[in-house]
Amino acid sequence: MSAGRGIRHAEFNKGGEPLKLYQIWMLPRESGGEPRWGTKSFPKSDRSGQFAVLASGYGEDEDALQIRANARLLGVTLKAGEQVRQPLDSLPHAYLVVATGRIGINGERMGPLDGVAIFDATAIDISAFEDSELVLVEAG
Repeated sequence: MSAGRGIRHAEFNKGGEPLKLYQIWMLPRESGGEPRWGTKSFPKSDRSGQFAVLASGYGEDEDALQIRANARLLGVTLKAGEQVRQPLDSLPHAYLVVATGRIGINGERMGPLDGVAIFDATAIDISAFEDSELVLVEAG
């Protein structure tokens, strides 16, 4: 969602099941703009073992939801025992959150709802100790 100008913001769960929600705020490149909102389904099977760009402020990520920030939001699911190396050289800062599961990132152990800010790294190496789902924000 890009609030833009003249919009009031509210959130609610239309379903009968509990909802798990991550709210990530990013500074827009410029203030104002027309408000917009969109959704896109991201099946877990499409993310298994490799990061997928979910939302992006960059035109080359045309299959992602477009945002008005110098940032990218990525997601991945890993099965226990899987490993993934994610390059970070395109943007200088990143923040990783473990939505579910237990992982190791560059040798440091993390569990559910743990987060880590990453600076001055060209890549991260992640090992899943159990089935895990991760959210990664890359920011410029």
